[in-house]
Amino acid sequence: MAESAVRERARWTLEEAYAYCAAVARGHYENFPVASLVVPRRLRPHVGAIYAFSRAADDFADEAVHDGRRLEKLALWEERLDRCLEGKADHPVFVALGETISRFGLPAAPFRDLLDAFRQDCRVRRYDRWDDLLDYCRRSANPIGRLVLRLFGHDDGERDRHADAVCTGLQLTNFWQDVAVDFKKDRIYLPAEDRKRFGVTEDDLRSGRLHEGFRALLLEMVGRTRRVFEEGRPLLSEVGGRLALEIRLTWLGGHKILDGIEAAGCDVFRARPELTRADKGWIGARALLGRWGVR
Repeated sequence: MAESAVRERARWTLEEAYAYCAAVARGHYENFPVASLVVPRRLRPHVGAIYAFSRAADDFADEAVHDGRRLEKLALWEERLDRCLEGKADHPVFVALGETISRFGLPAAPFRDLLDAFRQDCRVRRYDRWDDLLDYCRRSANPIGRLVLRLFGHDDGERDRHADAVCTGLQLTNFWQDVAVDFKKDRIYLPAEDRKRFGVTEDDLRSGRLHEGFRALLLEMVGRTRRVFEEGRPLLSEVGGRLALEIRLTWLGGHKILDGIEAAGCDVFRARPELTRADKGWIGARALLGRWGVR
């Protein structure tokens, strides 16, 4: 629904607000399901509310229609979050989110971390070091995992750390499959010090030049990402039920895309590595059987 249509509404019922968030979730492509059928029906509206909040903020930082007003839009979104936390929501996303935050006792910090990451997207186009990239992931990806854990009743440091690793691994995987896509947006997530070490220049990325240095660089990034995922492996058995299945699907899906990057000889310029129907069948079968070995 367009923002103009949102502004025309003075009051939103909870049912309407959650329906709005569900429509946002259905209307965007993602590698992995959002509020999918794997998530218990009682939790789908709440996952949808969290997703709608982050999706809109991400679009403010990313979509061309917001050029020139990105930081302003994000500031207004945070103001709406503040009003939501005070029980004064005036937008369907925040009507729904306010109910979700109240019902599950969700902390405000993860939402603010997400907004901070999206503001960084507006200012930072290059990353010097691997650790700089991990710090970005800490705010851009990890908050979602922690919030989902809270929806399922988990609130402890050990599970949080393992969820952080899974979320960071997924974010890094997205960077490597989208090297060409991101460069068109003037963003490079391959760390500058590693690009220099392997002799990969911005001109190489601009022209889609696939040489041995680029292959070696991307293979190293893939290897590091697999090790990050491995740090999150304990989470696969630390939670149960449908949450365990959702995490297994995500963990296996991330690894499968990394497999695809390797299988393509790291040529992410000609085609974006994505999950095929056969890949999804393989992932689903292994997740259901509780077999999450990836080799």
